[in-house]
Amino acid sequence: MKLLPVLLILSLVVAVGGQDTRRQIYDTEKAFEKMVAEKGIRDGFIEFLSPTGMLFMPDAVNGREAWRARPATNAALTWNPVWIDVSANGVLAYSIGNSQYRPKGKDDSQIYYGHYLSIWMKQPNGRFLAALDTGIHHEKPIAEPAEWRSPAESGKGPNPNSISAADSAVAFYEMAAASGGAKAYKAYLAEDAVVLRDGKLPAFGKKAALSLLKSTDGRINFAKRKSFTEAIDLGYVNSGYTTVDDKGVEIEKGNFVQVWKFRDGKWRIVADILVPVPRNGS
Repeated sequence: MKLLPVLLILSLVVAVGGQDTRRQIYDTEKAFEKMVAEKGIRDGFIEFLSPTGMLFMPDAVNGREAWRARPATNAALTWNPVWIDVSANGVLAYSIGNSQYRPKGKDDSQIYYGHYLSIWMKQPNGRFLAALDTGIHHEKPIAEPAEWRSPAESGKGPNPNSISAADSAVAFYEMAAASGGAKAYKAYLAEDAVVLRDGKLPAFGKKAALSLLKSTDGRINFAKRKSFTEAIDLGYVNSGYTTVDDKGVEIEKGNFVQVWKFRDGKWRIVADILVPVPRNGS
């Protein structure tokens, strides 16, 4: 597979990673949720998405523009981050958490449960805004943890030779195309990776993730053109995908997001989500 990576290195903002930055992400998440509760989903997303922040609605769109074009809604959305990781320079971060959506407002008995992935980017004024936000829906989980945690090396990872995630990922996509996604994920998933698939409860950890991937239908074909954004030891990529059956017939198409982390001299996938585009606009 020919890979045409477009690489953006986030190195213009100098910051210190670590606990303080992770706490800043958590506080930003809670301020975001508070504004959604007080002013509504529309205003909350317009405020906390970056000017170029992306959503899948269902295809990739500028989130602020998409929400400005929509009327306000009484629907209620609550969430809680459970996993937060930041780059060594404190410029780029991602968070994963559980969510509850009530179409008719906070007292609605109908609840849609899910998990989300948000990519956070530090702005020139020091504030974090979401560069990308997406998620999945699934059945009601047995439990919804309220505490958040991070990998031990969060905000500390060196990359002295400036090895690029975009370059390193070529082998993953080539392996997925030649030998299938299962083999590629087994080779490139981090031990603490989180994998999200619509309609299924999330998999935390490589063992659970590989089990989840075995239960999904079809073979994944990742789009050839991908754009990476990187900050020393953390990077993310998003593009389109399709899944096909054994005869090559398309089963599903949509958008994917992967977060890559540089550890022990290698880039590994630490978060992976497929967001399907509903068929027939449903």
